[in-house]
Amino acid sequence: MPRITFRTHDGEFFIVDAPDGTSLMQAAIDNGVPGILGDCGGGCSCATCHVFVAEEWEPRLGAPSASERALLTGREDLAPNSRLGCQIVLGPGLDGLAVLLPESQY
Repeated sequence: MPRITFRTHDGEFFIVDAPDGTSLMQAAIDNGVPGILGDCGGGCSCATCHVFVAEEWEPRLGAPSASERALLTGREDLAPNSRLGCQIVLGPGLDGLAVLLPESQY
């Protein structure tokens, strides 16, 4: 069961354990992490689960899909480490993953 660290834009930390196969977005929602909305329910169609992945974890996630990249380009706060939480599926290789949440999902 991977342990994930979420840091809010104002520095608050939330550490959650999530079952393998759960999306990062769903893990945040299931554990009451503020700042992840997931308005589309994880369908990769809204970008309200935007996160900034800690640099050392980026290579383990692989490249975002074309649809994820397209949604992310609409974000004003887009960064090289921007990802959609609904597209990150948790598993043993992601135990310890750390992400920063944006100030706003809109």
